[in-house]
Amino acid sequence: MESNSRQGGIQLLLAAEQEAQHIVNAARSAKLARLKQAKDEAEKEVAEHRAHMEAEFQRKVAETSGDSGLNVKRLEQETNARIQHLKSVTSSISDDVVQMLLKHVTSVKN
Repeated sequence: MESNSRQGGIQLLLAAEQEAQHIVNAARSAKLARLKQAKDEAEKEVAEHRAHMEAEFQRKVAETSGDSGLNVKRLEQETNARIQHLKSVTSSISDDVVQMLLKHVTSVKN
C-alpha cells in the first residue's frame, strides 16, 4: 500500500508540475503578446510623431521660403535708401572737401 500512496504522490507531483508548466507557458505567451502589443503601439506613436515633426518642418520651410523673397526685397530697398543718403551727403560736402584739399595743396609751408 505504501507503494500505491507513493505512486499516487508521484502522480500528484507530476500533475502539479504539468499544471505549473502550463501556467508558466501561458504567462510567457501573455508576456510575449503584451510585448508585441507595446512594440506596435510604440511604432505607431513614433510614426505619428515623425509625421507631425515632418509636417511642422515643411510648414516652417514654406514660411521661411516665402519670407526670404520679402526679406531680399526689403534689404534691397534699405540698401538703396542708404546709398541714396550717402550720395546726397557726399554731394553736399564735396565742394567743401575739394576746397580744403586745394588749400592744403597750394599752401607752402617752410
